[in-house]
Amino acid sequence: MTEKALRLGTRRSKLAMAQSGQVADAVHQLTGRPVELVEITTYGDTSREHLAQIGGTGVFVAALREALVRGEVDFAVHSLKDLPTAQPDELVLAAVPAREDPRDVLIARDGLRFEELPEGARVGTGSPRRMAQLNAYARGHRMAIETVPIRGNIDTRIGFVRSGELDAVVLAAAGLHRVGRSDEVTEYLSVDTMLPAPGQGALAIECAAGHEADGLPLAAVLAELDDPATRAAVTAERSLLAALEAGCSAPVGGLADLLADGQVVKEMRLRGVVGSPDGSALVQLSTTGPVPTTHDEAAALGTELAAEMLAKGAAGLMGERAL
Repeated sequence: MTEKALRLGTRRSKLAMAQSGQVADAVHQLTGRPVELVEITTYGDTSREHLAQIGGTGVFVAALREALVRGEVDFAVHSLKDLPTAQPDELVLAAVPAREDPRDVLIARDGLRFEELPEGARVGTGSPRRMAQLNAYARGHRMAIETVPIRGNIDTRIGFVRSGELDAVVLAAAGLHRVGRSDEVTEYLSVDTMLPAPGQGALAIECAAGHEADGLPLAAVLAELDDPATRAAVTAERSLLAALEAGCSAPVGGLADLLADGQVVKEMRLRGVVGSPDGSALVQLSTTGPVPTTHDEAAALGTELAAEMLAKGAAGLMGERAL
C-alpha cells in the first residue's frame, strides 16, 4: 500500500512554488513520505492594491493558515517576512530552515549599479522600507532618483525594466536565487546601505499544534529542518518589528547577524532602521549581545533595540503604527 501523501499548503506564485518544492523535497527525505503541493490563493495574490493599503502583514498567509486550522493541509510554507509577528495559539512555527541571502538587489538597465543610475532615474519597489533607504542613500550621495511604487511577481517587476518603463527595480536576493534568476542582478546592495525586512530570505514552516499525520507528530518531525542560528536571528528581528508595533508594510528594516572572533562566534548584532518614505529622516541603530540560547533571549535583543529607536523618534516616521 502506498503511503498517504503529506499535504503542503503553498501560494501559487512561481517563487512560492519553488520554495515550497524545496521544502517538500526535504520533508520527503526526512520522512520517506510523499509530499503533495496544495495550491491556495491568498488575498495578497488577488488584490492589485499596494501592500500598505491592504494591510501588509498577513495578506499572504491568512488563507494558508485557515487551511491548516480546517485540516485541509498538513503543513504550510511561508516567506517569513510575510508572517505576522503574533503567533496564533492553534498553530506552531515548527521550523525555520537555514536562511538564504537576506540582501536586497538591484536589477537595472544596461547593467548599471545604483551609483551609476542617471539623474532622475525611476526605481521601482513596492516596499516603503526600500523607498526610505534608497531615497536616504540618494540624498546622502547627491543623487536625484524617483522611487515608483510597483506590485507584481518577479517576472512583472523585471519586465518594467526590460520595457524601459523603469530604470531599475529592487528585489530580494533570496527570491531570485530560488527561481534561478540571480544572473539578472546588476548589484547586491550592501546591508550597510539597505537593511532588509525582518526575516527576509528565511522560510517559515507552520503546522497545526498537536497535528498528527497518520500517527506522525508533525511539529516534532518538521523541527528537524530548523536551523538554530537562523531561528535566533529572525526571532530578534521579528521582536524588533513587534515592539515597534509595525507590520510588514511599515518602513522598518532589521537584520541580526553573528559576530565571530576567528572561528568562535561570540556575539549577535541586531541592526534596525526606520525611515520616512522620502528618506529625509532615518533612525538607524544597532545593539550587540551574547549569542541567544533561548527564544526569550533573542526576543529581548529586539525589544531592547526597539526601545532605543522609539526613544530616538522612530514612531513618528512610521505614519500610523499598524498592528
